[in-house]
Amino acid sequence: MKKMIAMTLAVLMVLAMAACTAAQPATNDGPFTGVQDGVLTVGMECAYAPYNWTQMDDSNGAVPIANVPGAYANGYDVMIAKKICEENGWKLEVVSSAWDSLTPAVQAKTMDANIAGQSMTADRMAEVDMAGPYYYATIVCVTTKDSKYATATSIADLAGGKCTSQSGTIWYDTCLSQIQGAELLAPAETAPNMIMQLETGTVDFICTDMPTAMGAVAKNPNLVILDFTANPAGDFQFATEAERAENVNLGISVLKGNETLKNAIDGTLSKMTAEDFNKLMDQAIAVQPAE
Repeated sequence: MKKMIAMTLAVLMVLAMAACTAAQPATNDGPFTGVQDGVLTVGMECAYAPYNWTQMDDSNGAVPIANVPGAYANGYDVMIAKKICEENGWKLEVVSSAWDSLTPAVQAKTMDANIAGQSMTADRMAEVDMAGPYYYATIVCVTTKDSKYATATSIADLAGGKCTSQSGTIWYDTCLSQIQGAELLAPAETAPNMIMQLETGTVDFICTDMPTAMGAVAKNPNLVILDFTANPAGDFQFATEAERAENVNLGISVLKGNETLKNAIDGTLSKMTAEDFNKLMDQAIAVQPAE
């Protein structure tokens, strides 16, 4: 009898263990990619035309902003994101985020990726991995047509002027400080705020990248772009051409070590040329809102 009881208890224990095992949810022990659910969640400011902006309808291919009901995102970054998702069979989810919150959001896995006009600097790539480049930009200044700086042919000609740029960018942290005698004001929170300071006369000129400058001029013909690339000695300086490239080329941020997602994004970008990027940027500038 004792033997039968022992055998019965053993069978019951096995059955109980099997039941517990079956009740446990399936786990994914593989590396985090962020798109296991088939959705690529992308962070951007949605306020940085022509890279990204907010509009109130889905015209020109705009997509809903997940955390701003009734609003839609469009721009170059959205166009690139759509191409990546189409090729990989993912759904696109755009989330609006403040500039300074973008990198922390990727690190916290709140965002799968940031496609937000971020340059591929060494400092940034120490915090996240970056696919790309997805655009090759140049650094320029913007002033008004009636400004005494409108005929500047080098950064030396900008001496003495009031200036600013967007916070957390190499334009503010690295470039403007190279202008001898310039009066550097506090950084602007956003690109639109930076441009507004120029338009209202708070500053004499701003420093930014070419697409942002082109977008601003397209909306306000009283602005003029100062491009010093034809005069290398009078342009903003970097220690090496490699350092210049990392400061002007734009990349897509993903979680450090997320090689699966980075490689998938690079797979799409590698099929595009600089000419393809420029054509897409021209398209973004053409459809950006007037206001």
